[in-house]
Amino acid sequence: MSFSEADHPRRGVQDWIDLMLKDHGFLRLAWHNRHEIRPGVWRSNQPAPWDIRKAADLGIKTIINLRGPRADGGWRLEKQACDNAGLRLVDFTVRSRAVPDYDVLAGADALFRQVEKPFLMHCKSGADRAGIMAALYLLLIENASVDDALEMLSLKYLHVKQAKTGLLDAFIDAYRPAQDAGLSMLDWAKHDLDPDAIQQNFMTKGWATRLVDDILKRE
Repeated sequence: MSFSEADHPRRGVQDWIDLMLKDHGFLRLAWHNRHEIRPGVWRSNQPAPWDIRKAADLGIKTIINLRGPRADGGWRLEKQACDNAGLRLVDFTVRSRAVPDYDVLAGADALFRQVEKPFLMHCKSGADRAGIMAALYLLLIENASVDDALEMLSLKYLHVKQAKTGLLDAFIDAYRPAQDAGLSMLDWAKHDLDPDAIQQNFMTKGWATRLVDDILKRE
């Protein structure tokens, strides 16, 4: 599902209030968490319209919005900026506090194989959902090691593995024995992935949860 500007017309100043205040965009004015993880594959936090123009200047052709379609000002401004810059906007929903299931992984695999490069994928902060999708790109497309994939979920990108978002690390690490046995991630996910078991075995740290959920207010 995706929204269109016809369905959700621009609201002028209210859209900017949504982006800058409601979505904490003022915190991202000088901090972009933007990194090229492989040639033609970028990750970042939520881009403002001027960041999308910068992305176009870098040669990026596609923006992948990992927050999913949203009927708010931030999405409207992003869509208009992509249209103005000649970029394609793709909405793909990923959760930061849940183990991805087979459908999500198959969808990510199809997306990576079909989308025009160079592309930039983003969430709100560029730490968690951008991190897991960067890890999945390495595992699904480049057949990278689990250790290489886990580097996409690190403090370098402001990911906190001791918080609830650490479920993403636990999920990637759970694939390690299957990878060692020569099983692809999709085959493992289709036949052996047990999200409930990963969830039950994962333990958070109270300080980390308060930091990520209450102070940083990550999605």
